[in-house]
Amino acid sequence: MNKLFFAALVFFVAQNLFAIQDLNTPRTFPKIESKAEWQKRAKEIREQILVSCGLWPAPKKTPLHARVFGKVLRDGYSVEKVYFQSYPGFYVAGNLYRPIGRGKFPAILNPHGHWENGRMADIETGSIAARCINFARQGMIAFSYDMVGYNDTFFPDGETNVTTKTFYKRHRSFATNETNLLWNINLMGLQTWNSIRALDFLESLPGVDKSRLACTGESGGGTQTFILGAIDKRLAAQAPVVMVSHSMQGGCSCENAPGLRLEYSNMEIAAAAAPRPQIMIGATGDWTKSMTTVEGPAVESTYRLFRASNKLRYAIFDFPHNYNQTSREAVYDFFGDVLHPRSPAEKEVAYTKERDEDLRVFPAEKLPRDAVSEEELINSFIAKDAAQLQALNPKSRKSVAKYKDLMTPLWKHTMQLGDLEKREWEIKFAPKNSRSRGIVVLADARGNSAFIDKNKNPRGLAKLLVERNFKVLVLDFPDVSEVKQNQADLFFTTYNRTFAQERVRDLVSACQWAKESGEKVILCGRGRAGLWALLAAPAADGTIADCDQLDISSDADLLKADLFIPGLRKLGAFEGVAGLAAPHPIFLNNMKENFSTDTLGKVYSTLKRAKLFRHETERVEDEAVANWIANVALPRLWFFPRVN
Repeated sequence: MNKLFFAALVFFVAQNLFAIQDLNTPRTFPKIESKAEWQKRAKEIREQILVSCGLWPAPKKTPLHARVFGKVLRDGYSVEKVYFQSYPGFYVAGNLYRPIGRGKFPAILNPHGHWENGRMADIETGSIAARCINFARQGMIAFSYDMVGYNDTFFPDGETNVTTKTFYKRHRSFATNETNLLWNINLMGLQTWNSIRALDFLESLPGVDKSRLACTGESGGGTQTFILGAIDKRLAAQAPVVMVSHSMQGGCSCENAPGLRLEYSNMEIAAAAAPRPQIMIGATGDWTKSMTTVEGPAVESTYRLFRASNKLRYAIFDFPHNYNQTSREAVYDFFGDVLHPRSPAEKEVAYTKERDEDLRVFPAEKLPRDAVSEEELINSFIAKDAAQLQALNPKSRKSVAKYKDLMTPLWKHTMQLGDLEKREWEIKFAPKNSRSRGIVVLADARGNSAFIDKNKNPRGLAKLLVERNFKVLVLDFPDVSEVKQNQADLFFTTYNRTFAQERVRDLVSACQWAKESGEKVILCGRGRAGLWALLAAPAADGTIADCDQLDISSDADLLKADLFIPGLRKLGAFEGVAGLAAPHPIFLNNMKENFSTDTLGKVYSTLKRAKLFRHETERVEDEAVANWIANVALPRLWFFPRVN
């Protein structure tokens, strides 16, 4: 083997398999030249959050069945207990602090950080009650609600009678089975949906001014704040505290979801709210210590594109990780300026927190009878996703177009295609004495020796294609045995592509490069590469894929190192992606009987292109593959038949 080629191969493998990012990998903010460029990127950030959290397509908003009760009156404000159902049978609980008096008030969500006592925390470094009471006295409605597993928000089949020291353990116990990753079911997704529904709850209250909604939280609650701000434009202002960092991105499973920070950092996610008002607070004693020199100026660069620098503030205080009085007062001042409460106040007044037992919504840990178990909730998610896919089954050309509009962003973000960097690929073989009929991208997971002989001449399928006047681009992949890390580890998938995602990305990149020549491109994969090719099919003008006798019903098979892609089942797996490639020619072969093609067949029939879809249970030999490409996918015509 040529030494230069070997060195390049080693470098390629190292770049793709061993350049592992984690939550502490320092991030840089991208250089953005225009408002339009940032708006496009912000749109991609929003889509990635929703896909990563399993919220694309958006779940149906079911009735909240909210209950507000146990009102007590205090000096200038009231405190009440609240619960609502973010999903049918899943109860989110919290406390509502309201100003005394009539009128329309700003309203503020208050997610809490990972304090031992959750929303009941009331210590020098952080007090949820302090800020909620002061917001209410200033003329703003404040709602504090639980993280999953804390205080009053838990599953009836989970650990009960826990102490404050074990709230965190219960918190992190949701959806830890690896198979949940195939559906993008994760703690961050549940918690993000709870925040969206908490905002719905606030909007439903009499006395709330819907144009003046805000959110503020610290640490993990800071993550919830800027995540909500990125995806929900109802927020008029936000104040993430001690969490917008270029280094540490979030140490809990409620802050990490598959693919979320592969391309983006917390800085960019926070910046996605621009130009809406925002204040970011840092601390010298944690990972936000460079707020005024790194994160703040980075986020400010996006606000400048909107000529809205005056709508962003950032500050740093000389304390450890906190949301203490000094930090709170900076937020009071900011919200006073942008939300215009009845009595804006820069300083915090003395307060008295209610006793924990008086704030508890379910003090005996007895949930309503219709509360669902964790297993029941997860099963309902899977059933919902399956029903959504079923509802998208083609009934007309219009419904096919709707399917593509909805599912194409899901495909792009599930495959983690991102902005494909320009890569130079090489046409390995080309016909010598004839005009090219198109380009065929060949891939075999077992190596390229099936296509290239020891003298570097075409062999097998490659030779047959050249004889039929096609150019051939051959991809060679690293061996999956080089993968040493656990790809199903949430803290791997949040920051890195899996082996299979890298292979799909390679195939899409090769197809895009080949298309730049102006020629039509057919993608052909064999063995495992056939399944990767099927997942890259929307990037080609036609695809022939060896389905490798995959048992599509087996989660264990989809979790294998060379196939694992988080969210694959939510996407409709291989058939769902193939539908996005219609009506370009597709030929599936070497299929197990349970490898469904019913929906795919309906798509082609609906588009009146049934002849362009073929499937066989047996593996098709090279001669038949070459003939299908020559006669169906890229027939010899004066023009390429229009199929769009």
